[in-house]
Amino acid sequence: MKLLYFAWVRQKAGVAEEDVTLPGEVRDVSDVISWLRTRGEGYEAAFCDLSLIRCAVDQEHGGLDTPVAGAAEIAFFPPVTGG
Repeated sequence: MKLLYFAWVRQKAGVAEEDVTLPGEVRDVSDVISWLRTRGEGYEAAFCDLSLIRCAVDQEHGGLDTPVAGAAEIAFFPPVTGG
């Protein structure tokens, strides 16, 4: 699965994208984040406040409870505003 990180999430995680094999117990976006936080301080910093994280699974906006089974890509990014 490809994970993509944008804006300050990328800066804190220290990586723009990566291909990973998720552990079998990972079922939804929340589980992905929990797993990522175990991978180092950068990920812990990037995902310390989940109210500031948005995601898209296979380019469809989702929430923390969005299932990831069969997904090819998850993107993480901060809230976006426009003007």
